[in-house]
Amino acid sequence: MSARTPRLENEIIALLPRLRRFARSLTRDAADADDLVQMTLERALARLDQWKDGTRLDSWMYRIMKNAWIDEVRFRQRRDARFAPEDAGAHIGREDPEFERRVRAMSVDRAMETLPEEQRLAVALVLVEGLSYKEAAAVMDVPIGTLTSRLARGRTALEAVLNPGKETPQ
Repeated sequence: MSARTPRLENEIIALLPRLRRFARSLTRDAADADDLVQMTLERALARLDQWKDGTRLDSWMYRIMKNAWIDEVRFRQRRDARFAPEDAGAHIGREDPEFERRVRAMSVDRAMETLPEEQRLAVALVLVEGLSYKEAAAVMDVPIGTLTSRLARGRTALEAVLNPGKETPQ
């Protein structure tokens, strides 16, 4: 059990960029990702007494986020709402010294969107967020072998999308 302390608050604040990145992987939409991060923070702070000091705060927060997103998707399905995708061309044509990096990042984002959800989450947790297989499997609530399989299939699919002419080894 843990109490809200300045140290813990600083750790949560330091996790915000990683939480937002994972939220983008889950939601595929910047506005939804921001809402999901806020929802995750609200739930985590309300349930801070459930977090055990000495365990990984990031894994705990990722699990809260994943469950919050599942709840949100179920809610949306019940009300049958549809959201228009974000305008992908909002920044095209602007002078930007990091243009190539951003174009590559957009390509990876689009490639990630093509993956089935279970592969996308495995790739996001292990390759993007740097969680161990064991930690990612715990967040996804699957056996490590299942995570490994999803990760391998996700890597292969990403390679095929990002490098379409290249042969992938079997």
